[in-house]
Amino acid sequence: MSTQPYRPLQTHGAVFPERGVHVGVYEIRTVGDPVLRTPAEPVRDFDKELRRLIDDMFPVMYAARGVGLAAPQVGVGLRVFVYDINGRSGHVVNPELTVDDRAEVVEDEGCLSIPDAAGERPQYAPVARAAGVTVRGLDRLGRPVEVKARGYLARCLQHETDHLDGKLFIDHLAKEERRRILLNTP
Repeated sequence: MSTQPYRPLQTHGAVFPERGVHVGVYEIRTVGDPVLRTPAEPVRDFDKELRRLIDDMFPVMYAARGVGLAAPQVGVGLRVFVYDINGRSGHVVNPELTVDDRAEVVEDEGCLSIPDAAGERPQYAPVARAAGVTVRGLDRLGRPVEVKARGYLARCLQHETDHLDGKLFIDHLAKEERRRILLNTP
C-alpha cells in the first residue's frame, strides 16, 4: 500500500526503473507478475532466512514511499507482510484477519505493484474497506501477535492481507475503473 502524495525518494541504494523499485536483491513486482495472483504459502520455518526477509522488506517499502508491503510484492510467495503507518510499525507472519466493524469506509487506495504509465508512482482509486479489523498471527520468532486497527491502518492491514490471498486492490473496483487503471500500467 502506498502513501499519498507520492514524492520520489532514493535511499538504501534504491533505484526506480520502469518495472519497479530495487533495494538489494528485491524488486517490487508489478501487476501481470503471476506471484501477485498466487495465494501465498504459510510460513513453516522461523529461521534466519525469514528474519532476513522481514528486515529487507522494510527498506524496500520505505524507498518506494509505501506504508505496507507483502512478501509476494517482492517475489516471495510466503504469508508475511510489514507495515509502518501513523506511528505504528511491525510485521505479521501467517496473518488471519477478522472484521471488527463492518461499516464501510471509502477512501483512495494505491498499491506499489500497480504503478502509473511512467512506472514512477502508484495509481489510486476509491476502495471500500471495513472500518475496524484485528489481525492475529505470529512474529519473526513464531510468537503470537495481535494488531487491532481502525482507520488507515485497518485499510493497510486489509490491503496487505489481500496480497497474501492473491488479490489486488483493483479487484474491489468496478470493471470499468479496473480496466482504466490496467490500461495506464506499464
